[in-house]
Amino acid sequence: MKFIKNILFNRILIVGIAIMAQLIALVWMIIQFQDYFVFFYAASIVLSIIVVLYIVSDSMNPAYKIAWIIPILLLPIFGGLFYIFFGGNKVSKKEKNRMNYIVTKMNSILIPQKGIMKTLESENIIAANQSRYLQNSAYGPLYKNEGTEYFSLGEYKFKRLKEELKNAKEFIFLEYFIISEGKMWNEILEILLEKVNEGVDIRVIYDDFGSVLTLPYKYDKILEDMGIKCEIFNPLRPFLSPRLNNRDHRKIAIIDGKVGFTGGINLADEYINEIDRFGHWKDSAIMISGEPVWSLTVMFLSMWDYLRGIDEDFNKFKNENHFIGKDKHGYVQPYTDSPLDDETVGEIVYLNLINKANKYVYITTPYLIIDNEIVVALTSAAKSGIDVRIITPHHPDKLYVHAVTKSFYKVLIEAGVKVYEYTPGFIHAKNFVVDDEYGVVGTINMDYRSLYLHFECGVWMHKTDSVVAMREDFLNTIKVSEKISYEVATNIKWYTKLGRSILRVFSPLM
Repeated sequence: MKFIKNILFNRILIVGIAIMAQLIALVWMIIQFQDYFVFFYAASIVLSIIVVLYIVSDSMNPAYKIAWIIPILLLPIFGGLFYIFFGGNKVSKKEKNRMNYIVTKMNSILIPQKGIMKTLESENIIAANQSRYLQNSAYGPLYKNEGTEYFSLGEYKFKRLKEELKNAKEFIFLEYFIISEGKMWNEILEILLEKVNEGVDIRVIYDDFGSVLTLPYKYDKILEDMGIKCEIFNPLRPFLSPRLNNRDHRKIAIIDGKVGFTGGINLADEYINEIDRFGHWKDSAIMISGEPVWSLTVMFLSMWDYLRGIDEDFNKFKNENHFIGKDKHGYVQPYTDSPLDDETVGEIVYLNLINKANKYVYITTPYLIIDNEIVVALTSAAKSGIDVRIITPHHPDKLYVHAVTKSFYKVLIEAGVKVYEYTPGFIHAKNFVVDDEYGVVGTINMDYRSLYLHFECGVWMHKTDSVVAMREDFLNTIKVSEKISYEVATNIKWYTKLGRSILRVFSPLM
């Protein structure tokens, strides 16, 4: 009975039913108008034509355009209105002004240090060009000779995170897409409550959609009653709105401004293999220490101020007494990616890494739903003799997404890209490692939602020990992965090909 009750009164079900009811009402209204008003029918056709022309002339990704144009042309009466409700990243003028203020504030606070970029230019102009893009377009100053530590599994990150949380003296900031009640979160919460009693300023942000099935309704109020400040990103509302598309997919933990964590690991038990969902769950994270933590701190505080509706002095959270990490050389550059600035930072970072590689490109990703630009970059690199390898899951978390991932195998393998599936289970890491020189660990999947619709973050590294650790982790992961042969990629039933083709067309909307 409890299980049935949870299903019946689950918030996402209620919201889904409410939105579906509105869709049905909208369709019914359109049909009624169509039956009685020929002018409405004509107006609907004209509206759909205008919407299609707008989509064609817009700067959005071509694959995203196709995914909308096809249903609009097939259903011209409904299509135009549906795009108005659900298409693009529509934000009110008031919300955009608030976000623009935060961006301006971030730019004024995250000031690049003098001389570092010139030093990198003298060492490696290609690396400097990649770094300069992040500095100019992704609110990410470059830092030199700072600490990084790479974690190849969620269990390792969890252990280290708890150690750092216990050492907190001033503040703890947590921002996660998913928080789930269970061993991982309960142990962290126990530490947070101890720190609250010690007077530590604790703040938590979680995405409502990401945590809707894993946390009780109004869990923010529960945490506030415990003394933990909490904000929910983009709460689910039972109304038709394109804002449902934009989610906070970042995973950030900051302790006293001394150390910061990011990567693919959410605060849920499957990420530390405490429970088995899709076989062994492999994920990764990076811990940074020293001055680069300031970039993560400003990222968090900018989101906090936006959600809280306040305007804080960020500088009071800047730590001048820097923690000295294990890896103390090379360059580190945390960066953020927003869906509201029309700058596809995540994709451009990946394209720069692929296009500038000299020896190899090693990629781990849970989803391989890529546009033509990335396909061309990967295949061109492989045809040029670059060792391009990609590891995807063998046990998917979403069957339809994995079907789209598989639809890209043939064109990649034909060009010489080596594709592997992680046979022990599901791989959730979002890593790039290139030429023993560059590494990126972050939250950005190789799919349309991460690249175009979500708030994301990552850490770009050059010549740090973590880059070598990432390469070793990748090579060890290949040993337990299955290489996909050309025969396997091409010997597919016609109806499977058809299904994958259809899913691929609409993958930007998934």
